[in-house]
Amino acid sequence: MSRSAPRRRAERPPSRWARLAAAARTRTERVASSRLPVAACVVLVLAGLGALGAGAADVGPGWLCGAGAIAVSTAYSWALAARAGGRPVVVGTLALVLGVATVLSDDDRLRTGAAVLTCVVAAVLAVMVTVPAVRFVHAAREVVVAVVVAAAGAVAVVGFEPVVTVARFEYVTLGLALLGAFAVVYRLGAGLHGLGRRGVATVLIGTAVLALTLAYAELLRRYGTPGLVGSLLDGVTWSRENLGAFPRPLETALGIPALAWGTHMRARRRQGWWVCAFGVAATTPVANALVNPAVTLEESVLAVVYGVVVGLLLGFAVIRLDLAVTGSSGRRGRRAEEATALRPEPARTRPLL
Repeated sequence: MSRSAPRRRAERPPSRWARLAAAARTRTERVASSRLPVAACVVLVLAGLGALGAGAADVGPGWLCGAGAIAVSTAYSWALAARAGGRPVVVGTLALVLGVATVLSDDDRLRTGAAVLTCVVAAVLAVMVTVPAVRFVHAAREVVVAVVVAAAGAVAVVGFEPVVTVARFEYVTLGLALLGAFAVVYRLGAGLHGLGRRGVATVLIGTAVLALTLAYAELLRRYGTPGLVGSLLDGVTWSRENLGAFPRPLETALGIPALAWGTHMRARRRQGWWVCAFGVAATTPVANALVNPAVTLEESVLAVVYGVVVGLLLGFAVIRLDLAVTGSSGRRGRRAEEATALRPEPARTRPLL
């Protein structure tokens, strides 16, 4: 006697809650893939900057500065999480809650901590929003984009009204920004094994320049002889009196050239991300440029502009040297090299991971 075939269980239709969850996920993915989050972040940043400007001009209620700083810091936190492939909703909500709690508590320590975090987020985001640059003119454009993003963060930093020691604030924000940038770049650059010999050499040179610049400035400030310090300060004084400002050395000598060269290299090799990480040496000084009450707004803006101009000149020289070493000398050779520089990356408003 043959056995009868086993009966198949009838598949149950999805429950109402499962259908609702699937529909919600579909709507969330549709919104995330649209331009609505980007537009909302831009509007939130512009509204925050408007509130900060009104508060600085003593127009409107007194809470405008705090509200503007919260708006910018929340939008930047959301954007950085989205760009780095994280959870923007969670990060943005956390930034909003912490910002509101900080402003309502009116505690100096919390305000200073919020200013530090806002400065770090703005500096790292300014580097992450850049895209590969095939030609030097495109690299200059990316440098300007990064500086503008960091400058908007600088307004939010002072909106929290931190109580700081300027030198300590600058060192802390620079150190945290470097850690944040290298943590993201570690994922983008496929870890340390994706560096290669040239990448390792580039990172070591950048680290050496950063360390020497910081060490020399600190030693000069603490232990420099009066004659040497006086001769250097004479140049700074002349520049401030005749040009209105003096460019910040770290931004000019390391940050801007690294951004220009890094974005140029990213169009060809992913090791360019490791060079771009040193770009926070430019975006961090821009993001904390307004915390020093002894420097006027006009002088701060001019110092950033001068640093960008001189830094781009240094970046152009480094890029030309790189192309000469790799064998793309001459105009025809450079044009042929640019035609093959087609390493793809997501668009500026899309996640990198």
